[in-house]
Amino acid sequence: MSEKEQDLKLYSLSSNEPLAEKIAGYLGTELGELDVQRFSDGEISISIEESIRGDHVFIVQSTSYPTNDYLMELLIMIDALRRASAKTITAVIPYYGYARQDRKAQPREPITAKLVANLLTTAGADRVVALDLHASQIQGFFDIPVDHLLGAPLLASWFIDKKLMGEDVVVVSPDHGGATRARKLAEFLGSPIAIVDKRRPKPNVSEVMNIIGEVDGKTAIIIDDMIDTAGTITNAAEALKEAGAVDVYACGTHGIFSPPAIERIENSVIKTMVVTDSIYLPEDKRIDKIELISVSELIGQAIQRIYEDRSVSPLFYNKFRNKQEYQFDD
Repeated sequence: MSEKEQDLKLYSLSSNEPLAEKIAGYLGTELGELDVQRFSDGEISISIEESIRGDHVFIVQSTSYPTNDYLMELLIMIDALRRASAKTITAVIPYYGYARQDRKAQPREPITAKLVANLLTTAGADRVVALDLHASQIQGFFDIPVDHLLGAPLLASWFIDKKLMGEDVVVVSPDHGGATRARKLAEFLGSPIAIVDKRRPKPNVSEVMNIIGEVDGKTAIIIDDMIDTAGTITNAAEALKEAGAVDVYACGTHGIFSPPAIERIENSVIKTMVVTDSIYLPEDKRIDKIELISVSELIGQAIQRIYEDRSVSPLFYNKFRNKQEYQFDD
């Protein structure tokens, strides 16, 4: 690390230390010294074991399960950094919890994604780096800069390596809301898209009503931003098979995998489920059907560019060259 980079500090909280270590490896640095403790009543105590006065600090923390604990860890850490005179504080949130509560769908409902944005800002964060927010407009909930990274290019590179692209492949959105995400992946793969028309009678329950688009005789790739209980994606896969799809793959940026997701995926017609390591996946959930790809290089480049006051936009808009290689650099 050069002399100029000595004032860049990277810390990992409890949610996804393996990813943070990979990011540190990419940046050629080590994770900062940090002690996270819990009192017997569940209160969180954080002690930063080194001076960070005048440093540019980046904290890696996905607010995944247990969401409230990890969110409080992040807020407490930001407060500690602010009180220790960090020059800038950037919250790197590979998975942004509460993102599904981004609007009032019914009367007297909260907009919790906005509440979390307020909490992060009030705690003292200067910037947020996020990956595939459930809704892009969540960026507007913040009064501080937000760099919203995209997972589609990384997912596309996996399928291109497997020669799954072109007109024999159809990219499928599991609902109308994900059509833009499906179209982005389809552009990388040079493939058409289809949409599953579904209804959701209650949270975490979905019913397939119809398939819009041609899937007969094609390899289908379902894409979503997050896979929670996997009900939507496994139901969609079954419907695509019944509609004549030859093989069905699935991919998503965030593998939440709440029970009974692993059982559903294992017993489904899905050939391979591709997810990133934005959320730590414990060994007992790593079945043969699940393929993990890392977002460490993408996030590492974003951190490097932010620190060096360079544009982050090349990470959003890079294209595949000859549909075979994804290029990160300008």
